[in-house]
Amino acid sequence: MPVTTILGSPEGLCRLLQLLSTCVAFSLVASVNAYGGFSGDWCMFAWCFCFAVTFIIIVVELGGLQARFPLSWPNFPIIYAYYATLFCFSASIIYPTTYVQFLGHGRTRGHAIAATVFSCIACVAYATEVSLTRGKITGYMATVPGLLKVVETVVACIIFVFISDPYLYKYKPALEWCVAVYAICFILAAVAILLNLFDFTNALPIPLPSFLSGLALLSVLFYASAMVLWPLYQFHQRYGGIPERRRDSLCTISHVHYVCAWDRRLAVAILTAINLLAYVADLVYSAHPGFV
Repeated sequence: MPVTTILGSPEGLCRLLQLLSTCVAFSLVASVNAYGGFSGDWCMFAWCFCFAVTFIIIVVELGGLQARFPLSWPNFPIIYAYYATLFCFSASIIYPTTYVQFLGHGRTRGHAIAATVFSCIACVAYATEVSLTRGKITGYMATVPGLLKVVETVVACIIFVFISDPYLYKYKPALEWCVAVYAICFILAAVAILLNLFDFTNALPIPLPSFLSGLALLSVLFYASAMVLWPLYQFHQRYGGIPERRRDSLCTISHVHYVCAWDRRLAVAILTAINLLAYVADLVYSAHPGFV
């Protein structure tokens, strides 16, 4: 297919804008070293990952290498666009709220603000590609449960970012169980997505709808336990938690590389609730006859 046909199409123009905006975003941040700390690292990862995968997609399509690609190519770019939209959306929120606002006025702050703007542009570009191509996706990933799997894995990734410091849960079995829940459910959702991308669903010993409904039910039960235990042991004084932010002395520090423990605990509690709702919706849709 001619280069002008691929890059001149609406999807091709979106990918060129995605490539440019993510490249500018991480270049601006890297040039002033404005990505220290877990939040900055996550945003830098999101921009670099999106740039790299978008570049690979463009090269594969320009070189006509789709047949040699190990994944189901018709679905892969569209599913990736869903992921990239959420990645850039999360970076566009996390970076300014946990990093940029603590920077002093100057060149570094200017670069960080510009990077946030380009991150928002990338998010819009990926969302536009999703709206243009969502009708082309086939199979399980075209269903609501398939799209919810994307949301569930992205939210889990953000949870992992906020609990990257073990002191938030170490030496408390209930909280360690919550961390295990996040990891187990992430792996289960990722397996469901990969089985469909690699077209391995026929290798399952049970019917695909039963397998997916079982995963959704197990994840709902696991996340329900985490939704109870995480806030209880993090915010209830009886179980060693800190009920109010002002009681956490570290939260009085406004440091560009630091998000205090209480804020992290609250963020994880909110994200746990979001993922629980996603898994409940996943279970409801998965239980509907003929959803695949």
